[in-house]
Amino acid sequence: MKQIFKVFCIMLMFTVVFALAACQDDRPAEKAGKKVDETTQKVGDKMEKAGAAVVKSAENAGDYMDDTAITAKVKADILQDPLLKVFEIDVVTTDGVVKLGGTVDAKPSIDRATEIARSVKDVKSVQNNLVIKK
Repeated sequence: MKQIFKVFCIMLMFTVVFALAACQDDRPAEKAGKKVDETTQKVGDKMEKAGAAVVKSAENAGDYMDDTAITAKVKADILQDPLLKVFEIDVVTTDGVVKLGGTVDAKPSIDRATEIARSVKDVKSVQNNLVIKK
């Protein structure tokens, strides 16, 4: 009886050892871990692209606000100038380029409007389309 019990215990130990050895097969866990890593990388890449898009949109909004501020400053300065305040001068700013349009009474008014627009901070260039009234 003792002999049978010993053989049974030895067989049971071998079974447990083999079962534990089988549990240590990392392949399914490695595959799952690899998929998690790949998914994490993809999510990270997409978040990075989304972040870049947000930054780009913010920059575009900032550019728009800069253009709006430039337009407002040029218009205010034109209205304060005694030579120009009586004329209707259109001001449009795109990417720092100021476009002046409308009619004035003489060449000095055209030159003065250009000078005022160029003096405003962040103006890259001025396109003067002002014409002299006839």
